[in-house]
Amino acid sequence: MKLHSPLILSALALSLAACGGAPEEAADVSSAEASVIEQRQDNFEAIGDAFKAIRGQLEDGAPDFAAIAGDAETIHTNAGKIQDYFPEGTGIDSGADTEALATIWEDPEGFAGAAEDLIAASQTLVDAAGTEDLAAVQQAVDGLGGSCKACHDDFRLDKD
Repeated sequence: MKLHSPLILSALALSLAACGGAPEEAADVSSAEASVIEQRQDNFEAIGDAFKAIRGQLEDGAPDFAAIAGDAETIHTNAGKIQDYFPEGTGIDSGADTEALATIWEDPEGFAGAAEDLIAASQTLVDAAGTEDLAAVQQAVDGLGGSCKACHDDFRLDKD
């Protein structure tokens, strides 16, 4: 009896290949989840940076409305991407480094509504920036901040 027959070697090779395939697939899913979490964190960081820049302009004696308008557009564009960055399985319960609470997936209508509120508030800011009316821009900034806070209160882990 030959122990190294081509049939046995082929079966062994297929078995080993099958065993090796599953972990790679799992690693791909984990990698995909990590990627989307990183993308959403980058997206929120861009929103935060633009919002901070706008607030800095408003604290300045002579705000640059063109800069405010550009940052408002950044916020508006990125606000429109938010819902795409929260696929199932990318919350705190996944063990990932994220502040996304399970309520995002438990209350998808509420989360979608909060995202739509942010989009609307950011459009209001874009429109106000175009008027170069300081009071209108300040009011829109306040509205945008309120929209951010409302979403954070319900859907983001409070680390404090």
